[in-house]
Formats: sequence, structure tokens, C-alpha cells
Amino acid sequence: MDSRAASLPADVGRFVDDAGRLAVLRNLEAMDTANDPDFDRISGLAAAILEAPTALVTLVDTDRQWFKSRLGFDEKETPTGISFCAHAIAAGDDPMVVTDATLDPRFTGNPLVIGRQHVRFYAGAPMIVAGVRVGTLCVLDRKPRAFPADEKIAQLKTLAELAASLFVLKDGTRNGAIARAELAREEKRRAIALDAASLASWAWDIRTDMIDCDPLLAELFDLPPSNRLKARDILRAIDLRDVYQTETRFRDALSGSDDYFGEYRVKGSHPARWIATRGRVIERDGDGRPTLIFGVNYDITERKLGDERQRLLLRELNHRVKNTLATVQALATQTVRHARQPNEFLEAFSARLQALGAAHSLLSDREWRGIGIAELARIETRAFDAGGQSRITISGPDLLLSPDQAVGLGLILHELASNALKYGSLSFPSGTVDLQWKTQGRKGARRLVLTWRESGGPKVEPPDRYGFGSILIRRSLAKVIASEVTHEYRPDGVFAEISMPLEPPLK
Repeated sequence: MDSRAASLPADVGRFVDDAGRLAVLRNLEAMDTANDPDFDRISGLAAAILEAPTALVTLVDTDRQWFKSRLGFDEKETPTGISFCAHAIAAGDDPMVVTDATLDPRFTGNPLVIGRQHVRFYAGAPMIVAGVRVGTLCVLDRKPRAFPADEKIAQLKTLAELAASLFVLKDGTRNGAIARAELAREEKRRAIALDAASLASWAWDIRTDMIDCDPLLAELFDLPPSNRLKARDILRAIDLRDVYQTETRFRDALSGSDDYFGEYRVKGSHPARWIATRGRVIERDGDGRPTLIFGVNYDITERKLGDERQRLLLRELNHRVKNTLATVQALATQTVRHARQPNEFLEAFSARLQALGAAHSLLSDREWRGIGIAELARIETRAFDAGGQSRITISGPDLLLSPDQAVGLGLILHELASNALKYGSLSFPSGTVDLQWKTQGRKGARRLVLTWRESGGPKVEPPDRYGFGSILIRRSLAKVIASEVTHEYRPDGVFAEISMPLEPPLK
């Protein structure tokens, strides 16, 4: 075991020092980062639920535990050797509770107990990322406490899961920035290392301005077939947008080194054809001026198209990560606003987060090209249609939805199904739901019209107070998917109709 964790029991120290666990922790690159209000909200909610003065979001490394969020605690980190959280993550996936640290042999002499922090009570739930426990969400008190109710322990565990998910989302944003930098490096590396299968070789006598070449060179530049070309004809065949840059790079390369590399488009080619050039000075005159250059040209159009595709996907990924974080924050804010108790918030928010995650998982599998409405409907309603016989009938032509439409419609279907199970037709054994859709309008102006019709349930009356779910169904997603929603509480069952334009998904 690492000597830095020498005061920990051997089994705890081995767990803390596990190479796989440390790899996941360090890949997050979250240690020593700036304060984050999103984590502070989670620790604040944990403190409120357990009515404790101190709450921490803790990452446990080999020699120190560092606090991403700290409420009621003035230190940014403490040694791992005195860490309660190290014991918590080594104990398993369930929360660890110490009701009185002075009576627990593991902690009676711990500096956090006998020192100025005066810790007596501890409850910590592991944060699990990529299957490993990287730290905890914990609460502390300076006086002994009774063992918390099972409900509060479950809520602490749920908050720890949310904190772990937040680390993953933040890491996705960071990875997007890293991917952009790696893309720039990859472009340079490939430009140097590319071994094209089709090369046009040439020798340029600068004194005569004539190029002896393979026939492929003239073909690449859309010139008449020839084995001998004028250099000025090659220059004229380059797209005007790239001429100045090409000439400048060429002069700079020849004055500073023997090698030249450039990329440019061919004038008049549709779609644009990209050509790469590699050249080397073979001879110089007595004054050091180049007189003979050998080189090759090759078509890099496919590579450029691939790079552009990567950039589009990367921009889409960045856009989606930002939209996801904004959606999660909006869902959390509105759910808290309409929840009467913390447990109501946790139950409703976790379910909505799962609905959002289901749509995102499908979209990610398809590289954000969109998903079929039939598959989305089955995924979002499956959890509410348990039992031997299906009570939700799904029908309609399979159409592709854009990413925004898939996320928005997924949340609406989740809310409709959740309400049906709690209050509507699915709360009765005989109740059913008919979910179907069709298209209206001509090509270029088509709309999707989806209907949700409940029957066989209790008599329906309009509610006195509309919750966030109903508000979300009626209007909260209209800006996202430009939908028109009818949501009616008819006596024989809830009826909803959603109409939205059919946008083409990402291609």
C-alpha cells in the first residue's frame, strides 16, 4: 500500500490505490478545478435533506481528498489517511453512516474527530463514474446523531448519483474542447504522413518555368493532357481564394528551407476539388537560389470532406452537450419550483432525467442523425406498460425525427405516460392508451400529428392546479420543437394532440 495512505486499514488503502479506480478519477481532470455552482446546489440539497450543517462533494485520491463543493467546511482538502470518505467508497455502493465517531474504533483518534473540526456524525454516499467509486457526497455534524431514516439515506444516494452524472456531463464538455485541439493536430500529422495511392510526380526547372510531369498532373488541374506544363498555367488553375496563400507559403518555404507543402482548391471544380503538393529543392545556384524542385501532387478531396464532416459532428456534439446541460438545469429548476418536498423533487427529477437520457442514448448511437419515432415511443413508454399484456397501443408510419424533436417529444411522452400511470387510464387494470401518429401537408411543409388517447380509466376532471409536467406538455417545449399541443381532460380519458413540422435530421 502507498505510504501516503499508511494510516488507513490495509483493505481500505488497497481500494483507494486501485489503478483502475485512479485512472477513472484522473481522467475526469476535476481535481483542483474552480468552484461550480451546479455541485454547490447538490451539496446544499443534501445538507437540507439530512438537516446537517456541513456537506461536501469529495474526490478521493491516493494522498488527499479534495472537495469539489464544500458547505460549512473551510478546508479545500484533507489527507486521505484521515478520510472518512475513503472508508465509505471501500465499503461498497451503499451509503456509510457513522452516528458517533468517538465510539467508532476506526475514527476515535482521527484528527477530524479530536481536532478543531470536531466531527461526530458522518453520512456519505459513493459517487460512481464508469463503474468505479471516485468519491462521495457526504454530510457532517459536530454532534452525534441518530441513524437517519431509510428514506433520507435513499435520497442521499440519489443525489450522489446525480453528482456523478454531472461529473460525466462536465467531462463531455471538456472532451469536446480536447477533440477540437486533437483535430487540428491530426490535420497537421496526416498532411505530413499521408501516403496517397495516386501521385502525380513532377520536376520544375525554375530558370525556364517549365514542369516535366506525369499526365495525371494535368488531369488534377483540369488542363489539356500533357507531360510538360508551364508553372504559370498551374498557378492560374488554382482557385483565386487560395492563390495568395499558396504563393506566400511557397516563397516562405523556399527562402527558409528545402521543403514545401501546400493545399488548395482547383478553380471551377464543382464540388470543390482539393489538391495537395509536396516539393523539395534539389538544386540551388551559387547564390543559394533554388533552380530545380522535385515534387508530387495528389487529390485530398475525400479527406477534406471527412474533416468537414468531423467538424460538423463536433459542432453538433458541443451544441448538444450545452443544450443538455441547459435542459437539465431547466428541468431541475422547474421541478424544484413545483415540488412540495425534497423527495418529490428527487423522484420527479430523476424520472425526467432518465427520459432525457433515453433519447440521448439513441441519438448518440446514431451519431446525432436523428431517430425513428416508433423506436422513441417504445423506449419512452416501456417502463409504464409493465405486465403480461401491453396496454399502450403504438401505431403510425416510421419517420425520422431531428435531435431537438426527439428530445422534446421524448419528454412529452414521458410526462403523458407518467400522469396516466399515476392518475389516468393506466392506474386502472382495465385502462388503455392509444398512441398513434400520421403526417399532413405536402413535401417541404409536412407536419407530424401525434395523438394520445386514454380510455377505460377513472372519470377525469380537470385539475385545480397544473403541475410542471402538465405545463411542460402544454407549452414549455414549444420553443424547442415548434410544436402545437392540445391537452384536454375529457371525462372518458385524457386526450393530447401534438403537431410539429417534420425537420430533416442531421445527415
